Amino acid sequence: MRVFETSVQELKNDVLRSVAKLAWEDDLQTGILDIPEQIIPGPEAKMRCCIYKERAIISQRVKLAMGGDKGNPNLVEVLPIACDECPVTQIAVGPACRGCIATRCVHTCPKDAISIVNHRAVIDHSKCITCGKCLTACPYGAIEKNQRPCERGCKAGAISMGEDKKAFVDPAKCTSCGACVYQCPFGAIMDKSFLVDAVEMLKGADKWNYRVYAAVAPSIAGQFAPADLSQVVTGLKLLGFHDVVEVALGADMTARREAQELTEKGMLASSCCPAFVDYVEKNFPEQAHLISETPSPMVMAARYIKQRDPGGKVVFIGPCVAKKKEFRLGKTMGAVDCVLTFEELYALFESRGLDVAQLEDTELDQASGYGRTFARSGGVAAAVAEALKEQGSDFALKANPCSGFEACKLAFLKAAKGVGDFNFIEGMGCEGGCVQGPAQLIRSPRNQGDVERHARQAEGRTIQNAVEAAQGT
Repeated sequence: MRVFETSVQELKNDVLRSVAKLAWEDDLQTGILDIPEQIIPGPEAKMRCCIYKERAIISQRVKLAMGGDKGNPNLVEVLPIACDECPVTQIAVGPACRGCIATRCVHTCPKDAISIVNHRAVIDHSKCITCGKCLTACPYGAIEKNQRPCERGCKAGAISMGEDKKAFVDPAKCTSCGACVYQCPFGAIMDKSFLVDAVEMLKGADKWNYRVYAAVAPSIAGQFAPADLSQVVTGLKLLGFHDVVEVALGADMTARREAQELTEKGMLASSCCPAFVDYVEKNFPEQAHLISETPSPMVMAARYIKQRDPGGKVVFIGPCVAKKKEFRLGKTMGAVDCVLTFEELYALFESRGLDVAQLEDTELDQASGYGRTFARSGGVAAAVAEALKEQGSDFALKANPCSGFEACKLAFLKAAKGVGDFNFIEGMGCEGGCVQGPAQLIRSPRNQGDVERHARQAEGRTIQNAVEAAQGT
């Protein structure tokens, strides 16, 4: 059995596997009622105060595993009953306070919320607005900001504390990046799943005479270890997928087109990360025109599949929560029919009793190494540079690879003021790129190495070679 990174992932996997198994067996209507007791048999509670609360949380997770609240526009939802353990966000004075006579903290506070009592700084929280100025003013670093992990992890500022002191996700700010899902230590935030849709799609293929294709993101390299990618491909076909396509091939196609677009426009921002695109559109609308009009690798790969098989269905599989939003946007033109994460694929394998590490190999070798390195920060820029070279362009690419929203924000602030020597902004919502996506089975520094090794296996194949081979030219 795989050892997950956290117990929250293990619990999530138990729910997804149970729901998927019932979906295969056409027993969802009645079977879901038994899932909470199957996962939490009792009599002792393992994580919460009692088994009844644990089972209630499982019930909410089951709902999200089946698509969640249709009336909630967010791709991530808060499980209210699970969100009750984190402290309220506030500024606090720690034991390092020396009661210094400079009292910079007192003088910098715009609301006069800090006073000195018995030679120690004291904060009046009825006045404090948590601006954080006192944090930087204190020479001892004695003032701390106790912030909820979900709020700290959300660089888009979409999460706040509601009136009931539960986490609240603002749809006007949320980019569906999924950072809060990963950061919450109590598993109180979960992404909606289209797992049941995928199962129904696979089950209906023979009945309705269509084929289902799996489009796998390049960050899959190493994720199902000790199984390698060729064994995962075999597993996908045993699940019922007709064929498997590398999204890295779509990345090759994206790189070629973005290179041409950059040459024409002179300044461009990448379009591969939907969370980044959403962040820019919501926070820098006056600069949203910089975003490339080239479809993302997911969409490019799906269009390639549907050009060959117009009646086919495409399921994208990757480490990204935001892709679940992207595939339903009008601009994707219905190229993708469903999105699953690596976590959900693992649960699918388990629901069918498949140990992929024991399966035979099925080769999957379509993309260039440049397309495969789209999965890590800097990979998109490197691929565009290679595409420019292969096209014989003399355009001088000056890339600014931005890893995480804070770096992206800085790049767009510089672009707005005409500061900074760059003409291509590579935007990644996740720090490190897709290799550190919220739905990776394991988030580790080793992930980038796995992707690099996978890229080296395509050594000698150019972007042009990969695209032309796929198009049969």
